[in-house]
Amino acid sequence: MITGIKELYGYREMLRNLVRKDLRTRYKGSFLGFLWTFINPLLQLIVYTIVFSTIMRTNIDKFYMYLFVALIPWIFFTSSIQGGATSIITNKDLIKKIYFPRLIIPLSVVNAAFMNMLFSMVVVFIVLLISGIGLSKYILLLPLVMILEYLFVLGLSFMFSALNVYFRDLEHILGIITMVWFYLTPIVYGVDMIPEKYLGLFYLNPMTNMVIAYRDILYYKKVPDFSTFGSIFAWSVIFIVLGYVVFQNLQKNFVEEL
Repeated sequence: MITGIKELYGYREMLRNLVRKDLRTRYKGSFLGFLWTFINPLLQLIVYTIVFSTIMRTNIDKFYMYLFVALIPWIFFTSSIQGGATSIITNKDLIKKIYFPRLIIPLSVVNAAFMNMLFSMVVVFIVLLISGIGLSKYILLLPLVMILEYLFVLGLSFMFSALNVYFRDLEHILGIITMVWFYLTPIVYGVDMIPEKYLGLFYLNPMTNMVIAYRDILYYKKVPDFSTFGSIFAWSVIFIVLGYVVFQNLQKNFVEEL
């Protein structure tokens, strides 16, 4: 794995160019261009504010922010694994022409999505201040949670991008999986709403503790429990290693399969 990291570092300029290309083409031809990176989360926030303050009222104070701080990392998660799953096939012509570490392709997709999450977090911070919730000193823990989620998502993207080369239906199945996964993750509801007998199953979902950590830091302004951090760390390490191993084993026959 160390050798693979060194090789990726040697191709860092190519990685940078692929990320730049992804960010540029995402809003190519649009009048507002890169501003959509900030406008999209802002528009979503406006919709949630209207819906949950006038129609679907809850007993959670400022529920729109309770939802929003969990939705931003979820969007990063889904956009990365769905975009990563198709990344190898999308770039098959490039793969056939020249040699480079194939890991760069799903890595560039995740990096671009991660940058979008960073820009979206700017909107989150501003609205937290305007809403009166504010920011606390525990915001210093946010980069750690984001890095751990990044590693977890990157591992999944490595795995799905490689598997999709051999099993093309995977990209369509992932759409269904992520939809079900969304409702099994406490994003639009709180953990306290889950029946106690099912709590253990919900905590087996890696994204459950991810969402809890983001909410603790941004919404509740407190330090996440040690068990929350421990779970996030464990899932991140497991999946980045597993994803790397799966990708490296399957990428040997990419050219033949493509």
